[in-house]
Amino acid sequence: MNPEEQPAAEQQPADRRVISGRLFRERKQAVNFTTRPPAPPRPPARRPAHVAKMLALAHHLVAAIEQGAVADQAAVARKLGLTRARITQLLDLTLLAPDVQVQILALEAIDGREPLRERQLRGVLAAGLWPQQRAAWGRLRAAAKAATTG
Repeated sequence: MNPEEQPAAEQQPADRRVISGRLFRERKQAVNFTTRPPAPPRPPARRPAHVAKMLALAHHLVAAIEQGAVADQAAVARKLGLTRARITQLLDLTLLAPDVQVQILALEAIDGREPLRERQLRGVLAAGLWPQQRAAWGRLRAAAKAATTG
């Protein structure tokens, strides 16, 4: 056989190779390919949502005031280095319907993504009585679910 009749794979230069099989890219500074599959993805990092921590803090602050550990909201604000308005915002969270509070305490942030902002929760607080709060909470959760699914 003369060189013109040889198959294309045999005519490749000597510094190149034909690789068959699966290749995986290693994520490093330089691009490397390996036959070893990548490590499985790590499970999502879960932690309590920020609003859940703020609600728990609010209950802790109410208990401290009721037990006499601090005199009043102004004393709490001074000790924590927060404004009295911020302490009021936190303590207002304890005025939510008890079943809504339980649901909030169960919220988790997954891989740093918060399920709810405290500002959104203030709209539920503004609804007034517990039945209206429950309805506002249901609308908020439905809107959040619709936003994540679609």
